Amino acid sequence: MAVSEGQGIARQGAEAIVDLLPDKVIKTRVPKSYRVKELDERLRRERTRAEAKILSEARRLGIPTPVVYDVRDAALEMELIRGEPLKNVLSPDLSRKAGILVGRLHQGGLIHGDLTTSNMIVSDGRIYMIDFGLSFWDGTLEARGVDVHVYYQTLVSSHENHEELMEAFAEGYHSSFPGAAEVLRRVREIEYRGRYKTETP
Repeated sequence: MAVSEGQGIARQGAEAIVDLLPDKVIKTRVPKSYRVKELDERLRRERTRAEAKILSEARRLGIPTPVVYDVRDAALEMELIRGEPLKNVLSPDLSRKAGILVGRLHQGGLIHGDLTTSNMIVSDGRIYMIDFGLSFWDGTLEARGVDVHVYYQTLVSSHENHEELMEAFAEGYHSSFPGAAEVLRRVREIEYRGRYKTETP
């Protein structure tokens, strides 16, 4: 979900429809026809409430996120953050700031689950983290490593100066999360596993 300039726009994702209104965002989880109706309704309600709770917890940890206005069944009503997706304006300084935020998130036991530069919005010099639909609580090394690995893969696929951006991110991550060194070692292991699978006939 990208929360940026625009209004009256509906965006369809795999899990939800996002309506961008003049002063707010409404994210509605779409029904899944392959699930029993009662189960589907319960899962969509539970996941919507869980996302709202994680958004609030992230803010408590010092991470700018959209304010949750209301939770209704499978719909989440949130603040509209006006700005640019991080991927469009990314610099080493902004990547370092992103690392600081991810460090705070991981220090608090949260995993974003879709840590890409499209899910961060730069507004008035601040980076807002958005779209916590795949987020969950997990303090394991592997989960944190996968989270950072996803961010690094986004840099590699979208930015020529990805090595500089990765180094800046790591600097910020180290500054806000005491366990950063172990996580970054795990990121290298995950990268190696991916290469090994690709190269093995």
